[in-house]
Order: sequence, then C-alpha cells, then structure tokens
Amino acid sequence: MRAAVAVWRLARLAPHVLHGLWIVKRRFELLSAAERQALVQWWSQKTLRLLGITQRVQGQALPAGHLLVANHVSWLDIAAVHAVLPQARFVSKSDVRHWPLVGTLVEGVGTLFIERSSKRDALRVVHQTAAALQAGDCVAVFPEGTTGAGPALLPFHANLLQAAISIDAPVLPVALRWHEPGERFSSAAQFIGDTTLVQSLWRIAAARGLGIEVKLLPPVTAAGAERRDLAERLRTEIAHQLL
Repeated sequence: MRAAVAVWRLARLAPHVLHGLWIVKRRFELLSAAERQALVQWWSQKTLRLLGITQRVQGQALPAGHLLVANHVSWLDIAAVHAVLPQARFVSKSDVRHWPLVGTLVEGVGTLFIERSSKRDALRVVHQTAAALQAGDCVAVFPEGTTGAGPALLPFHANLLQAAISIDAPVLPVALRWHEPGERFSSAAQFIGDTTLVQSLWRIAAARGLGIEVKLLPPVTAAGAERRDLAERLRTEIAHQLL
C-alpha cells in the first residue's frame, strides 16, 4: 500500500520539478526579486505538499541582511526553509551542483557553492557571503557541514560565521525537526550513511504522516564575537529546541 502511495506522489512530483526547471531557465532573469521569491516559496510549499509533508512554523523572521544558521537532516531542508523564507540564499557543498535536476534548481535560486575540503575556497565563500549580507541578502548555512540523524547535532564549523562577524550582521538560528507518527525524529527523512538521493526520495514519498517543524529562534548578535564561541552558542541554542 505504501509503495502505491509513493508511486502516486512521485508521479505528481515529476511534472512539478520539470516546471520548476523551466521557470529557472526561462523566466527567472525576467522577474524582479520579489517575484522570484514568490515563485520559490510557491514551488517549495507545493513540493512538500506533493510529498505528503506537513509543515509547522514558529517564530519571527528577520529583515534583510542576516545570516541564517540551521541544523541539517535532509536534502529537503532547503525546500522546507524556502517554504518559509524564500529570500534565503544557501551555501551548499559543490557536489550538489552536479545532482540531477536538484543541482540546476538550487543553482538557479542563487545558491553559493563551496568546496569544503579547500581552505582557500572557504575563504572565498566567506568574502562572498559577507558581500551578500552587506547587500541586504539573507544567506543560509548548515554549519554541521553534512546531514545528521536529527536528535544529536554534529559539531558546528565556524568558518562561515566570520562573514556575519566581519560586518556586524545578525544571525538567525533555525531548528529543523523532521517527525512522523511514533518517531519524534523521523527515520524516513534521514539522509545519512550510504543512502542515495533516489533511496531517500523513495523513503520520503512512502512515509506516512511525515512532517517538519521549523523554529525561528531569537536573533543572535555577531558583532565582536569570536567565531568558535559563536558557533558553540548557536549549536547549544538549536540543540535545546530538539530536546
């Protein structure tokens, strides 16, 4: 029965993804920033809905020019955040750019790509992020650097936080919790170990009652902070929301 549900959801998702690709390739350059953000939010909300995912949001967003910091569980975290904050420009590992379909979509909405194994590239992205923040953008990062199981956070890498510190931009911590009936932390949403994108997509499509809770926490001042101390403070505040 769940297999039939998964097939039905994926059959509906496919044309939606293709529509998103067409929008990015053909329309984005002709639209204003507000129009692009409206489309990003619509597309993300519909993606979650087609996969049977419910979303609950708590907290208040910040005005432009801030760094968003969130824990990382699933490749769908980006869609979950964009469904609430479509203005967010994510920093993502360079591998994602080469994922079929997904890579084109995330690149089209202004994602900044980083080669995580290269210190030189990390410095480039710090400068690029600082410039984007100074221009009034919302830039979103996953400081764990990879996806985790959910309840226990991985260590937060501090490098990209320097972008907010250097220009005194506020930081918005965001706690993401995927859940499903009987599981406070969803196993279906996990994207860890040797799980492939296709396997993850199937598990999500076949899940019953999958949902995500997005908590926008009070902003944190980055001015004058030491980046490792700031990283630990943000990690502690997000982890507290996942207890």
